[in-house]
Amino acid sequence: MNRAGDRDSGKESYASSSKYITDSQPVGKRPDQRKRSGEIAENAVAEWMLEQGYKIAERNWRCRQGELDLIAWDNGRLVVVEVRSARAGSRFGTALEALHSRKQQKVRLVASVYVQQKGWSGNIRFDAAAVTLDYSGQRVEDIVYVRQAF
Repeated sequence: MNRAGDRDSGKESYASSSKYITDSQPVGKRPDQRKRSGEIAENAVAEWMLEQGYKIAERNWRCRQGELDLIAWDNGRLVVVEVRSARAGSRFGTALEALHSRKQQKVRLVASVYVQQKGWSGNIRFDAAAVTLDYSGQRVEDIVYVRQAF
Protein backbone atom coordinates (compact mmCIF):
# COMPACT_ATOMS: atom_id res chain seq x y z
CA MET A 1 0.00 0.00 0.00
CA ASN A 2 1.36 3.45 -0.85
CA ARG A 3 1.26 6.39 1.55
CA ALA A 4 -1.29 8.17 -0.61
CA GLY A 5 -3.22 4.99 -1.35
CA ASP A 6 -2.42 5.46 -5.02
CA ARG A 7 -0.68 2.48 -6.59
CA ASP A 8 1.09 4.48 -9.28
CA SER A 9 1.80 7.67 -7.33
CA GLY A 10 5.56 7.15 -7.25
CA LYS A 11 5.55 7.77 -3.47
CA GLU A 12 7.51 5.60 -1.08
CA SER A 13 5.64 2.51 -0.03
CA TYR A 14 5.36 1.01 3.39
CA ALA A 15 3.61 -2.04 4.76
CA SER A 16 1.14 -1.47 7.58
CA SER A 17 3.27 -3.56 9.96
CA SER A 18 6.62 -1.93 9.14
CA LYS A 19 8.12 1.34 10.34
CA TYR A 20 8.38 4.30 7.98
CA ILE A 21 11.95 5.57 7.99
CA THR A 22 13.40 8.74 6.48
CA ASP A 23 16.73 10.44 7.05
CA SER A 24 15.16 13.17 9.18
CA GLN A 25 12.65 11.09 11.16
CA PRO A 26 13.46 8.83 14.10
CA VAL A 27 12.62 5.16 13.69
CA GLY A 28 8.96 4.52 14.44
CA LYS A 29 7.84 8.05 13.60
CA ARG A 30 5.85 8.43 10.38
CA PRO A 31 5.47 12.07 9.32
CA ASP A 32 1.84 13.10 9.44
CA GLN A 33 1.51 14.67 6.00
CA ARG A 34 -2.21 15.39 6.45
CA LYS A 35 -1.54 17.38 9.60
CA ARG A 36 1.26 19.34 7.90
CA SER A 37 -0.94 20.04 4.86
CA GLY A 38 -3.69 21.23 7.19
CA GLU A 39 -1.29 23.59 8.94
CA ILE A 40 -0.14 25.00 5.60
CA ALA A 41 -3.75 25.56 4.55
CA GLU A 42 -4.77 27.17 7.86
CA ASN A 43 -1.72 29.46 7.82
CA ALA A 44 -2.53 30.58 4.28
CA VAL A 45 -6.17 31.30 5.15
CA ALA A 46 -5.21 33.18 8.34
CA GLU A 47 -2.75 35.31 6.36
CA TRP A 48 -5.42 36.01 3.70
CA MET A 49 -7.95 36.95 6.41
CA LEU A 50 -5.51 39.38 8.03
CA GLU A 51 -4.89 41.00 4.63
CA GLN A 52 -8.67 41.42 4.28
CA GLY A 53 -8.94 43.18 7.65
CA TYR A 54 -10.14 40.32 9.86
CA LYS A 55 -8.79 40.13 13.40
CA ILE A 56 -7.84 36.57 14.34
CA ALA A 57 -9.06 35.77 17.87
CA GLU A 58 -8.22 32.07 18.12
CA ARG A 59 -6.58 29.34 16.09
CA ASN A 60 -7.29 25.64 16.59
CA TRP A 61 -9.52 26.22 19.62
CA ARG A 62 -10.33 22.86 21.22
CA CYS A 63 -12.83 21.49 23.67
CA ARG A 64 -14.13 18.00 24.40
CA GLN A 65 -16.61 18.24 21.52
CA GLY A 66 -14.05 19.10 18.85
CA GLU A 67 -11.98 21.88 17.33
CA LEU A 68 -12.57 25.18 15.54
CA ASP A 69 -9.92 26.01 12.94
CA LEU A 70 -10.09 29.80 12.99
CA ILE A 71 -12.15 32.26 15.02
CA ALA A 72 -12.00 35.88 13.96
CA TRP A 73 -13.71 39.24 14.14
CA ASP A 74 -15.09 40.99 11.06
CA ASN A 75 -16.59 44.42 11.74
CA GLY A 76 -17.78 43.42 15.20
CA ARG A 77 -19.16 40.05 14.14
CA LEU A 78 -17.72 36.78 15.41
CA VAL A 79 -16.69 34.57 12.48
CA VAL A 80 -15.99 30.85 12.77
CA VAL A 81 -14.02 29.53 9.80
CA GLU A 82 -13.75 25.89 8.83
CA VAL A 83 -10.66 25.30 6.70
CA ARG A 84 -10.61 22.31 4.37
CA SER A 85 -7.74 21.36 2.11
CA ALA A 86 -7.28 18.98 -0.79
CA ARG A 87 -4.47 18.29 -3.19
CA ALA A 88 -4.81 19.31 -6.81
CA GLY A 89 -6.22 16.47 -8.85
CA SER A 90 -7.36 14.55 -5.78
CA ARG A 91 -9.65 11.69 -6.64
CA PHE A 92 -11.40 12.21 -3.29
CA GLY A 93 -13.05 15.47 -4.40
CA THR A 94 -12.51 19.12 -3.69
CA ALA A 95 -11.95 20.72 -0.32
CA LEU A 96 -15.43 22.28 -0.33
CA GLU A 97 -17.02 18.90 -1.02
CA ALA A 98 -15.45 17.70 2.23
CA LEU A 99 -17.56 20.17 4.20
CA HIS A 100 -20.59 17.92 4.45
CA SER A 101 -23.64 18.47 6.68
CA ARG A 102 -22.26 16.31 9.51
CA LYS A 103 -19.12 18.43 9.66
CA GLN A 104 -21.17 21.63 9.59
CA GLN A 105 -23.28 20.34 12.47
CA LYS A 106 -20.13 19.51 14.44
CA VAL A 107 -18.68 23.00 13.85
CA ARG A 108 -21.93 24.60 15.05
CA LEU A 109 -21.89 22.43 18.19
CA VAL A 110 -18.28 23.32 19.03
CA ALA A 111 -18.98 27.00 18.31
CA SER A 112 -21.88 26.93 20.76
CA VAL A 113 -19.48 25.69 23.46
CA TYR A 114 -17.02 28.45 22.52
CA VAL A 115 -19.56 31.29 22.74
CA GLN A 116 -20.93 29.91 26.00
CA GLN A 117 -17.45 29.81 27.54
CA LYS A 118 -16.60 33.30 26.26
CA GLY A 119 -19.99 34.78 27.15
CA TRP A 120 -20.62 36.03 23.61
CA SER A 121 -24.27 36.77 22.83
CA GLY A 122 -23.96 38.55 19.49
CA ASN A 123 -24.23 37.30 15.93
CA ILE A 124 -22.01 34.54 14.61
CA ARG A 125 -21.17 33.89 11.00
CA PHE A 126 -19.94 30.53 9.72
CA ASP A 127 -17.51 30.80 6.83
CA ALA A 128 -15.55 28.15 4.98
CA ALA A 129 -12.19 28.24 3.25
CA ALA A 130 -11.25 25.64 0.67
CA VAL A 131 -7.54 25.43 -0.01
CA THR A 132 -6.12 23.59 -2.99
CA LEU A 133 -2.57 22.42 -2.44
CA ASP A 134 -0.12 21.21 -5.06
CA TYR A 135 0.43 17.49 -5.54
CA SER A 136 3.07 17.39 -2.79
CA GLY A 137 0.75 19.08 -0.31
CA GLN A 138 3.41 21.69 0.45
CA ARG A 139 2.34 24.71 -1.63
CA VAL A 140 -0.97 26.56 -1.83
CA GLU A 141 -2.36 26.81 -5.33
CA ASP A 142 -5.73 28.39 -4.59
CA ILE A 143 -7.96 29.62 -1.76
CA VAL A 144 -11.73 29.84 -2.12
CA TYR A 145 -13.28 31.73 0.80
CA VAL A 146 -17.05 31.44 1.26
CA ARG A 147 -18.80 33.87 3.59
CA GLN A 148 -21.90 32.53 5.34
CA ALA A 149 -21.11 29.06 4.03
CA PHE A 150 -23.51 27.38 6.43
